[in-house]
Amino acid sequence: MADEDAHNGEDKRPTEIPALRWEEPPEGPVLVLLDQTRLPAEEVELVCTDASALVEAIRSLAVRGAPLLGIAGAYGVALAAVRGFEVAEAADALAGARPTAVNLAVGVRRARAAHQEALARTGDPRQAAAAALAAARALHREDAEASARMAAHGLALLDELLPAGGHRVLTHCNTGSLVSGGEGTAFAVALAAHRAGRLRRLWVDETRPLLQGARLTAYEAARNDMPYTLLTDNAAGSLFAAGEVDAVLIGADRIAADGSVANKVGSYPLAVLARYHHVPFIVVAPVTTVDGGTPDGASIEVEQRPGYEVTEVTAPQVPVTGAGGGIPVAPLGTQAYNPAFDVTPPELVTAIVTEEGAVSPVTTEALAELCARSRQVTIS
Repeated sequence: MADEDAHNGEDKRPTEIPALRWEEPPEGPVLVLLDQTRLPAEEVELVCTDASALVEAIRSLAVRGAPLLGIAGAYGVALAAVRGFEVAEAADALAGARPTAVNLAVGVRRARAAHQEALARTGDPRQAAAAALAAARALHREDAEASARMAAHGLALLDELLPAGGHRVLTHCNTGSLVSGGEGTAFAVALAAHRAGRLRRLWVDETRPLLQGARLTAYEAARNDMPYTLLTDNAAGSLFAAGEVDAVLIGADRIAADGSVANKVGSYPLAVLARYHHVPFIVVAPVTTVDGGTPDGASIEVEQRPGYEVTEVTAPQVPVTGAGGGIPVAPLGTQAYNPAFDVTPPELVTAIVTEEGAVSPVTTEALAELCARSRQVTIS
């Protein structure tokens, strides 16, 4: 079950937003999530006491973003184990909650493997639960560290590609601390540029239909005092034509072995625009987002979201009348096409930046070498 605990929006919260945390109150361990569907109007936390509540939070996008989904999945396995639920059943439900986001399944597998190994070794469910929790906490720490390294590598690449400085960066969807154990992926690069005095403007796509850019990226940019401007997705072309974009920075939910990138729908058109206007198109994601088992973009399963997300508009604290809980903006019965992601082919990607460095040009061989290097670092 999930309970809601509303916080006063006037509270002086830290700049680093606690998107997710594990707590152990007297009544038992819980996973506490910042409900991203309620931002920016109010900061409300969801308290998940079991894996089923977390699955619902993932499906409803209360918690989202590739790296954070991996962390959440790992904690979800630990939550099931600590509270005495069937771990295998919980793991399967969690891993299938968002099919495109590969990090979710990676995090679930990691915590489940730790649980299985400890259970086989000791026969003690309590020690196995502790091992699952330790695996989730380790993943959480590693993601924060990876975020910092991605920011450094990404800023170095920006400075190399754009030596004049004064970067004007266009981003899509949300890739900040709301999706990460640290300060994010693509947003963390822009934030590093801002702190170094080299960010002239962050252009923020609204990211329709659920407005993660308008609601979440603008929220994070404002909290960090960054110079940012919001635009509708279909205004991006005119921005490129006016010469106002120096680079595009996006995240990724899955990167295929050939370098094809699945990210929030609307990313592929930006890649096409960037190529036509000779603007670098840079993807920032942890190595765990690279899925060697998916050979190419055509093999990526793209999640299809409910049509009401397009036919209705949902706004926090606004009365609703639509079937999906929003305000209808299309005639009753209108059919909607609503893929959550699109896929950008590697030839349109200037570079993929990870915590282990950047890959450019993006090729199957270069990605495989990067992933192999990352595994060697992890083992050592």
